[in-house]
Amino acid sequence: MSDLFDKVTSGQDALTKLIGKIPGFKGYIERSSRRSADKLLRDQITNRYSIVRKRVGEIQQDLASSGDLMYLDDLDTAATKLQTFIDKVSGASYGYSGFFDAIKINEEELAKIYEFDAALLESADEVGRAVENIEASIGTDGLPAAIRHLVGLSRNLVSTFDQRDEVVSGLS
Repeated sequence: MSDLFDKVTSGQDALTKLIGKIPGFKGYIERSSRRSADKLLRDQITNRYSIVRKRVGEIQQDLASSGDLMYLDDLDTAATKLQTFIDKVSGASYGYSGFFDAIKINEEELAKIYEFDAALLESADEVGRAVENIEASIGTDGLPAAIRHLVGLSRNLVSTFDQRDEVVSGLS
């Protein structure tokens, strides 16, 4: 995911580049850039999962309209878990501490958090495929298993993100 970091740093103005040459400030500027990259990455995560969450809601509406009410509770569980995950990602700390904060997170630790968030972004494809599988399974005997799979993935997202919080807490 260094391409996202590169995108943020390539947009630096001349003053920021100049300050980056002052001893002691370069690391601060890099952390600040990584913080911006982290925010962009988590915005992407939130957007991708919001699209998936919306698709789950549309499936719920389709099933309700066709009278397949028996699956709505399980889909609601998945939708709720996805929304919980989205809310956690959007409200999480940036994995960065400011220049004057008492708690400092170094570059290596920040990179770990950044990689963690990048892995969450990549897992959006798997969750999207699970939703596609549900759509393809409507009207078949495979629908309950497809829904269970999405529920499991959704639960894993929430617990995985909780582990991210533990990593951030452990670094502080």
